[in-house]
Amino acid sequence: MPVPMELARILIRETNDTHIVELREQDGERIFPIVIGLNEAAAIERRLMGQKPPRPQTHELLANIIETLGWRLDRILINDLRDHTFFARLFLKRNGEELEIDSRPSDAIALGIATEVPIYVAEHVLDEVCQQE
Repeated sequence: MPVPMELARILIRETNDTHIVELREQDGERIFPIVIGLNEAAAIERRLMGQKPPRPQTHELLANIIETLGWRLDRILINDLRDHTFFARLFLKRNGEELEIDSRPSDAIALGIATEVPIYVAEHVLDEVCQQE
């Protein structure tokens, strides 16, 4: 069962290549931290601060392409954890059709923040992460 999440915080470390996004369960206490790259962290931070880049960055470009093709991003699901690697799916909708696309979670989250769509984490993934803490 997918668990609705919200962005709790983003930790950008200027002296380190690892940056962390923390998602928090909307109707609960569980925290879901995920390590992301600098580009994704910067894209999320810009969006949260209301800063629009002068030219579309990768996630804005992808959002523009999806919209131009007549689709809309409906939701994001972080659906699996294998060998210390998270997996995510983008769900696009158009005229009653649904399209599911594989994605890195960091890209999915950055795109989701850019387009303000719901982010979910599969219950089994959230349980596994919370047990490791």
